[in-house]
Amino acid sequence: MQDAIVIIPTYNEIDNIEAIIKAVFSQSDAIHVLIIDDNSPDLTGEKVKELQAIYNNRLFLISRKGKLGLGTAYIYGFKWCLARTYKYIFEMDADFSHDPKDLIRLYNTCALEGADMSIGSRYITGVNVVNWPMGRVLMSYLASKYVRIITGMKINDTTAGYVCYKRETLEAIDLNRIKFIGYAFQIEMKFRAYLKKLKIVEVPVIFTDRTKGESKISKGIISEAVFGVISMKIGSIFKK
Repeated sequence: MQDAIVIIPTYNEIDNIEAIIKAVFSQSDAIHVLIIDDNSPDLTGEKVKELQAIYNNRLFLISRKGKLGLGTAYIYGFKWCLARTYKYIFEMDADFSHDPKDLIRLYNTCALEGADMSIGSRYITGVNVVNWPMGRVLMSYLASKYVRIITGMKINDTTAGYVCYKRETLEAIDLNRIKFIGYAFQIEMKFRAYLKKLKIVEVPVIFTDRTKGESKISKGIISEAVFGVISMKIGSIFKK
């Protein structure tokens, strides 16, 4: 996994952060990790600083002044990575809902099989979600169906947050035009890659709900995703 880096945004992930960093590094001696911490009150950022002494030149930390949103964290991270020489850039959650063992599969899909973006998909081979209540499973699954209908994308898991991008993919997407900060951010990134006619490949993964820490999902984030999809589609039509 040469020239690869995993971006992990954090807010109050002290229960998970050390374990997830160690799990990612155990997948490859070459992979790097960038933590973007939004001034976690539980001192997640301070724990990362301690670990930097162990993982010298492999573990990086960006500390922001407050909770500014998932999308802005990833955009900041993407730009940071593009200013360096990384060729493969990952999105990943800190709470082990994304299994670090799947990193190599996502990487190979881009590095060896020619995908411009590989997605860790919960829904490409049915519904592969563990420990979610049925209501949340249905909401997530139907949300992806809704996005497919509105946007025309042939992607089963449009809200997935486990993604590997080729460098050229992020360079092709105008990151300064990405406007959503919650789960709609994940949809918008895929939609912009789709509009660029880039090769997007879904890789089946099993998503396991967090066992430590608290979920960051809110009604505002869900609302942004629902109405944001319509505005994205309309915007793409008028741009044509």
